[in-house]
Formats: sequence, structure tokens, C-alpha cells
Amino acid sequence: MGTIASVLQWKCELCLQVNPTEKSCCFNCGSKRSHQDAVEENVRPMCSPVNFPLEENNRTSKNQSQLKHSLSYSNHSSSAAKWTCPHCLFLNVASAQDCMTCMNSKPKETSASQELHQTLQQPNSNSSTWSCKRCTFSNLVDLNSCEVCEAPRCPNIPLTLPRKPIVVNCGTPELNSDNNHAKETPVMNGKKNGAVVTSHRHETSWTCKKCTLINPVGKNVCSACSCSQLYSQKKMESLGSGNSPKKKDTWSCPQCTLLNSNSISKCRACKTSVTPRAETKVVSEVEETAMANNQLISLPTRNASPAITKEGWQCSACTFHNKKPKSYSCEMCQSSRSLTALSPPAPAAISRHESEPSASLRHTEEEHARLKWKRIVGFCRTSGDKFVDDSFLPTGRSLHSSNQEGVQWLRPSQIVSSEASHVKWAVFRTPLPSDISQGILGDCWLLSALAVLAERDELVRNVMVTREVCNEGAYQVRLCKDGMWRTVLVDDLLPCDQRGHLLYSQAKRKQLWVPLIEKAMAKIHGGYGALVSGRSIEGLASLTGAPCESISLQPSANGSSGEEAEGLDEDLIWARLLSSRTAGFLMGASCGGGTMKIDEEEYQKKGLRPRHAYSVLDVLDFSSKGGPRLLRMRNPWGHFSWRGDWADDSKLWNPELRATCMPHGAEEGVFWISFQDTLIFFDCIDVCKVRLGWSEVRLPGLLPPCAFSDHVLAVLVTVVEPTELDLSLFQEGSRHTDKSQRSPVDLCVALYRTGSVAAPQVGQLVVHSRRQLRGFVATNAFLEPGLYLIVCLAFNHWNLNPGEGAVTHYPPCVLALHSSKRLLVEHITPSPFVLADGLISLTMAKGQRYEGREGMTAYYLTQGWAGLVVTVENRHADKWLQVRCDCQESFNVVSTRGALLTVDAIPPLHRQVLLVLTQLEGGGGFAIAHRLIHRLSSQGGLNDWGPPGESHQPLLTSTVTGLHTPRPI
Repeated sequence: MGTIASVLQWKCELCLQVNPTEKSCCFNCGSKRSHQDAVEENVRPMCSPVNFPLEENNRTSKNQSQLKHSLSYSNHSSSAAKWTCPHCLFLNVASAQDCMTCMNSKPKETSASQELHQTLQQPNSNSSTWSCKRCTFSNLVDLNSCEVCEAPRCPNIPLTLPRKPIVVNCGTPELNSDNNHAKETPVMNGKKNGAVVTSHRHETSWTCKKCTLINPVGKNVCSACSCSQLYSQKKMESLGSGNSPKKKDTWSCPQCTLLNSNSISKCRACKTSVTPRAETKVVSEVEETAMANNQLISLPTRNASPAITKEGWQCSACTFHNKKPKSYSCEMCQSSRSLTALSPPAPAAISRHESEPSASLRHTEEEHARLKWKRIVGFCRTSGDKFVDDSFLPTGRSLHSSNQEGVQWLRPSQIVSSEASHVKWAVFRTPLPSDISQGILGDCWLLSALAVLAERDELVRNVMVTREVCNEGAYQVRLCKDGMWRTVLVDDLLPCDQRGHLLYSQAKRKQLWVPLIEKAMAKIHGGYGALVSGRSIEGLASLTGAPCESISLQPSANGSSGEEAEGLDEDLIWARLLSSRTAGFLMGASCGGGTMKIDEEEYQKKGLRPRHAYSVLDVLDFSSKGGPRLLRMRNPWGHFSWRGDWADDSKLWNPELRATCMPHGAEEGVFWISFQDTLIFFDCIDVCKVRLGWSEVRLPGLLPPCAFSDHVLAVLVTVVEPTELDLSLFQEGSRHTDKSQRSPVDLCVALYRTGSVAAPQVGQLVVHSRRQLRGFVATNAFLEPGLYLIVCLAFNHWNLNPGEGAVTHYPPCVLALHSSKRLLVEHITPSPFVLADGLISLTMAKGQRYEGREGMTAYYLTQGWAGLVVTVENRHADKWLQVRCDCQESFNVVSTRGALLTVDAIPPLHRQVLLVLTQLEGGGGFAIAHRLIHRLSSQGGLNDWGPPGESHQPLLTSTVTGLHTPRPI
């Protein structure tokens, strides 16, 4: 016995077509069912319950009569038992009450005789097609089987099905004819690369898949290649349901159009996020809808050759269209646009950046910040409430002390001011240095920087994003904290005393910009108490984001290492001050800071406040006429001025000088002081290089306590044209915030030449900063076109065990690059020995050289290093150099080797960094004492200086191998 399927079917003897058991004639060729098959059906009553005719018993009596009619009609020809659907022209079996293709009901007025007459119509003798009996597809005469369903051709009935003619006019949206009215229905509109994409539902034409010719629906075959219409439709379906990735399982990248799996969130090619922009998504949907409906889409043509357009430029290597017209490299393959030979693709690159104009970056960030501000203000207006910053609440915790007795938080309309009551509050009118008046908070470093900014109105406006009074009390301030720009949102609740006067900085002339900036600075540092004590350079860097440097006015010694103090070139210092003033740079002075020995009574007598920050407003030189060198300064307190030479009431003034320096008379808190007195009473002068038209780029990174090159912040710089470059390396601020619990690390940034992009190596040293335990260090250089490598260094935290902490515990840092011309920078993974090569190049270029015995040279780097680096060179071709370095008498220093006594065997023709000593804490002094002993050996190892078989003591573990491994000469 066969299966149920075999029982319910019978095979035609003529065409071998398998037919259902209820059919009395072949579904394919129309041949009658043989008597033997009918007898076999009667012999199998067990399957009658599932036979098709018995299933029809549940239908209405009308359907039963139609069923009997269709069964008794088997004496006619095969086509007489079928009816043609008037909608899709499909030939259905007579028993079917609905069309098997379009599911439309069988027309009631069609009789069996009419169906027979329509079916048996013979085509003209010159007909070039025949109709498939299974699917009604019109095939060419020379085909023996159907192109679509592959059913064999029935030679006695070559049928061409009639089609309803449709008039097509693609030129107008509304199609009119005498008998037909057709309209185009817009589906969706979008934009792509600036071109408008509009798709319409063209139901009056179809596209040939062989020659792509657009044919009217009334024509069943292509006019050009004679390909049938149904064949083209089947091809499209097969393409959509073949082996290609399904749209449901994939997503198309909006940047490079690559199909990616839904399991990944970024494109495998260009790393673009899965979430496309709204405009790109609309275009994608339009294209997919158009392809599914044979629609016409107007898209911009892509140039065959690389070209620069208004929308960007096309890469000559991969033909990718880059949107930024002024970008130096392709966003897809990173090929250089203008210097292919100088800057080929770097396979080791992690990320690439272009320096952008500072003004453009500020404008973009302000636009995003204003959107957030508008949402907050709109919510406050709807609710009728004033804005209160829940991240910096008006409580005692936000003050400089937890004692909130007598302190109240008031809004501007509640604050008691000395100005007239009719004067309205404003963010600022015309900012002046006299608007700054310090309160009981010791943040003179910030207010002195604000006084310098007030000399230039546009700089104050750049800090205040919200420049008009907000009735809802929400304001935005743009500050640069630890090297990264931040837009800070604050409310206008300000701390006041019991009388309603401002407790901290004052709002003179009813201007809010000073107390609002002070509050924003307090918020990002954790409270007003974190603003106590500081240097002007920190305030200038936070307010402007520009590169800053300090001009030391005091000789500095290197601890107790026996080195002489660095001498001062007074003429050079004065020349730097004059050039900074001429360039329009901002300046602030630190009075009695650093390691200066201070006599409180002497400072008080001269009208100065030690460990206090002053603003430098002007620098004038009258020495050419036999006159003095003068600096104009301002005390942020607004009073307590200089009482020495060239004070306001000094007898040294002559009418000509007084008219030049004080045309409007003396001002409270502002004074002139000679350059010689400045060198006596001031520690340093901080310079902030605010320049127009410069570009910047900021790269975050880590300062690992080990020599793993994966985490070393190394940057490859491509210079296209001669440029001036300022480098600044920032670390997390040491002010009392919840995030800054670690001690500050020593910072140093060095710039080297390099000749390779694929594998950058440390070359000749160009410039390096001083190594200091401060918030940031900086240096600058003039660069010619070429490739340069920047390496960031820090060592005083190497005593930590990197195996005990995760990478997230490494101190974060930010490298800021400011340049007069635009640069291409790449954050790369350097070679494993980049630290060793970098320090060897640095010590050989800037260190002190000592020649030992023949073939041995030692280099000591102490000047501007806040510690010691010892590098030894072995120039012998066949002898090992055993070196013992003893620094055990040093204090307040930490060694990268974990010990102050090291013994090493340096191979022939190699150099090695023996150890790096760094000041452990910046608050106290330190002392370095070192002694070097060396000897030659004909073989490797330490002999009697260490364990047998070892070449280094302490051993070089994986954490220090990249720094202390001997490197070939």
C-alpha cells in the first residue's frame, strides 16, 4: 500500500502529469483519465473521507450543484472544465469558486458554454506565442515547455490569452484617455546627497530583466529581446528570495551601503553605527519600495573619475564619496587626498582626526547646547516653575564649607545690589576688568583670569553661551576642564549672606557673568570649596581652552642633586613678555608662589599679597629713551595696590610718562610696577595664547603605569604645509572632587621625526616639554611638511602593580594640538619599544654626556625633568658592558625598576635606559644621588654582581620590558 499522497493522485499516461484523484481529466494536457485508474479509486474506500469531493459536503447547496456540474462535465475537452479570471486572466479549474492567483470570485454570469468557447478559441496562424495550460504564461512558439513552470507544451491548443490594453503616458502625473483614466500615486519623497528622490507607483509598465527596456503592460513580450513579462517578474522574485541576505536579517550601512548582519552594531567596512540618519533612512526605504514595484527613481549619477564637488570629493583609490570638502584623507580607506607618497594608508592606525578651526567647533557645540537649553526652558514655562539644577543643589555641600549658617540662596531679583533699583539685571553689558571683585572665597586665580578676559569683550561672550537674562533661571557656560570642552548648565541661585549680598564674587553694575562663571566652575569641580587656591594659568586655560605656558621669573635648582641652578636671561624674559603683549596674548602673574622664600612683612609693606594671583594688563618699554620697563597689573580684590617704585603716588613719574600710562588717572586696584621689582616679588607670569584662525584637535588617552605599548598615547602627525604647533598634555584635575582621588602624575610630551606610516619609529627629537607634576604641560615648535610622532610620558605612578588594577584605573589624559594650519593626526598603537627609543633619543639630545672608558658613554637627564634618567651606551663590538647604578641615597623619588640599585649587562653595540627616577609628590622637595660603576666582560651575564644566568637585576618583567630592554645602536 502506498502513502496517502499516492492514494489521492493519479498519473496521466500521455504527459505523465500527476493529478488529484477528483479530476477525471489531466490538468496539463486534458487527456481523459483511464478506466483502470478509476477502478483503483473505487477499490480504496478507506481514503474516501479525505477525498476532495467529500470535503465539499460542508458547502452550501449552491456549491454542491456547481460541484456536480463540474464533475459531470468531464466528457468535454480538458479546457472546458476551467474558467478564466477576468482580473488576472488565470485559467482556473471549474470546481474553484475563487481565483487561485488573485483570490477574486468566479463571475456568476460566465456559463460553461461561454468558458468552453473562450478556451477553445484558436489563435491566428501567424501567432508567435502559445499559452501554458498550467500557468497561462505566453511562451514563444519555438519553446516545447513553459518558461516559468516548465510544463510540457500541448501542441493541439496553442493559445494566446487576451490582455486589456492600457494607455501609458509617463510624462504627466495624471493619465487620461478616451476609455481609461490612470493616476500615479506618490509613495514617498526623500533626499540623498542633496538630490530629491520621488517615487511613483507606475502600474502601466514593466521592466524587462534581460535588456532593461520599459514595456507597457499590454505587451506580454519585450519589444527588443522578446523576453516574456512573467519571466522578468519571476527573475525579480528569485533574486529577492535567493541566496542573498534577507533584508530582515541584515541592515544596509548608510555610509558605504554594505549589507551587515543584524548581530553587529557597526559596519564591518567603515565602522558606522547601525542607526542611520533620518534622511538616509528615508531614501533607503524609497529605493527598496521602488525596486519591489518596478518604479522609476531619479538619483544623482556618480562620476566615473575622482572629482571634487560642492558636497565633497571622491577618493581615487576606492571611489568613496567623502562629504567633507577639506578633509585630507578618505573616510573609507584612509587614503591620503593630497600627499599619497607622503602619507600612505597606515594599517596600525586606531583612529584618525583632522584639526578643525576653533571657532567652527565652538559654533557647533553651542548649537547643540542651545537645543538642550530650549527644551529645559520650554518645560519650565509649561510647568510655571523656575529651573533648579539637581546636579548642583543649593545646599551646604556646594559651599566652601559645610556650615551653611546665615547663607541663603537667592535669585537675581532677590539679591540686594548697590546699583539703582531701576537698573535691570543683565548677563553682561560691556565687560570691564573693574567688574571683577573677589568675595570671601580664595579663588583669585580664576578672577584674575576673568579680569584679563574682560579686556576683550568677545572672549567673555565665548564663555557665556546664554547671553541674555533667562526668566526661568537656566544658563549655560562653556568651559575647558582637563583639556576637554564642556558646556555647563547652571541655575541662577547664588549664595548670599543674611543681608542679601552676594557671598562670593560680586555682580557689579547688575551683571551676572562673573558669579555665573564662578558657579559653573564650582560645579565641574565639586563645589565652591574646590576653587580655593590656584594659579592664573589654570584659570586662563579653563576659560579659553587655548595653549598656555609659564615664564619663570625665579632661578630653579634640581633638588639636592648638586646641579647648579638654571640662570635667568632677563633680556630674553622681557622680550617674551613684549612679544606676548604685541600678539594679544592674555597674561597673569603669580605673586610669591612656588619655592620662593617669603617675608610677609616685606610684602605687606609693598602693598602685595603673597601667594596671590594678579592680572597683567599691559607691558611697556621706555628703555630706549632711558626710561623704565613697566608692567601694569590688577588685584582681583579691587583694592590693596603696589606701594613701591612707580606706584600711583611715586615721585618717579614725569608728566609725559604719567600721561602715557595713566591718561584717565589712577584706578583702584590697578598699578604699575617695574620689571626689576617683578623679578623680585613674583614667581612667574602665565601666558595664554589666544589666536584667531587657528585649528585644534583633542585626543583622550591613558597614562599606563607600565610599558605596554597598547595603552601608550602615541600620535602620528602629518604636516602638509609649514605650520606652528602647540602641544598640551592634560591630566585629571587635582581639585577636591569625587573623581580625583589619585595623586597627580608627572607629565611630559615629546615630539619626534619619523619616516614611516605603516610602522612609525622614533627618530630625531624635535621638541619636548618640561616634566612636571602639574595639571598640564605644554611646548611648541615650528614644523616643516613631513611625518612626526608624539609620545606622552608619565612615570611616578609606576610603583603601582598594573596586574592588580584594570585599564580603567589608569590615569586619564588629554592631548590637545593647536596649529596655525590644519593637520592630520592618527592615534596609533606604537612599537613595543617606543618608550625605550623615545627616552634614549631624549637623553642623548638633552642630557649631560659623560665619557667613561673607551667604548662606553653615559647620559644623565636632569634639567627640566623633575628627576633623573640614566642611559648607557656600549659601543664595543665584541664585549658586554656590566653597569651598576646606585641611587639609594635619594629620597622622595620613585624608580621605574622598583628599586634604587640596579645591575645590568648591556650587549655589544646596544644602549639601555637603566632607570627613571621621578619626584613622588609635588608638594615637597626631593634629592637625587647617583653613582655609576661599570666593567667589561667577554660574555653575557652579571658574573659575581648578580644571580648566575641573569643579565638584569632586578629582572625585566613584562611591565618594564618596553622601557628597559637594551636597544641596538
